Amino acid sequence: MAWYQKSFGNDYLIVYKHRDLQGAYDEVKKMIDWLGLKQGAEVLDLCCGMGRHSMALAEFGYDVTGVDLSEVLLNEAVKLDDGKHVTWLRGDMREVPLDRQYDAVVNLFTSFGYFDEDEQNEKVLHEIHRLLKEGGRFIIDFLNPVYVQTNLVPQSERTEEDLWIREARAIEDGCVRKRIVISQKGAPDRHYLEQVKLYDRAGFEAMLVKAGLHIDHVYGGYDGQAYDADTSSRLIFVGHKEG
Repeated sequence: MAWYQKSFGNDYLIVYKHRDLQGAYDEVKKMIDWLGLKQGAEVLDLCCGMGRHSMALAEFGYDVTGVDLSEVLLNEAVKLDDGKHVTWLRGDMREVPLDRQYDAVVNLFTSFGYFDEDEQNEKVLHEIHRLLKEGGRFIIDFLNPVYVQTNLVPQSERTEEDLWIREARAIEDGCVRKRIVISQKGAPDRHYLEQVKLYDRAGFEAMLVKAGLHIDHVYGGYDGQAYDADTSSRLIFVGHKEG
């Protein structure tokens, strides 16, 4: 079983429960300026997870579809969406089960680079291209590999409810890997892996161009600062499908 099929389950909800809706709302507010979409525009949130950004986009008046592979996270999103504002769909980001096109596709919070082979990661960019209308806009919010290497916290521990969570982080084989061990009294330890393949700006740009995606701006964070390899925490591409 691939790491991402195992890791985005019930324990993930506990490990990352500190992620809040307000943060997502603030990020989306900035994104809307970058995308320049009309009210009612159709937006696809690719790898929507628990749906925080999808919900915020819907609140701003867009017609939103959220896609994710994890049933657990999608169920959480459906619970959050009590007013049924978003269309939720289960699917793999390399082969999205949709045959329509959108005004914008967003891929947020480092939901890219999950696969070992470049070719598999590139498939995701080709899917974004396929799912966009001509001139449609995209945002890909990735981590800055330089920043990650400089600021990596090798180990941390914390408790959450009755769980003891240990996280170990390392850069190996061109990937940043996080190994999570969850201990609970009277139960065997549960082990998870999360990994992202590290692409620098030049490598990522080459893949985008190959997929027919044109880059308009590269930001280093949601504050809208231009990307700086040494200091930016994020690597955010904003652009459009040529046509």
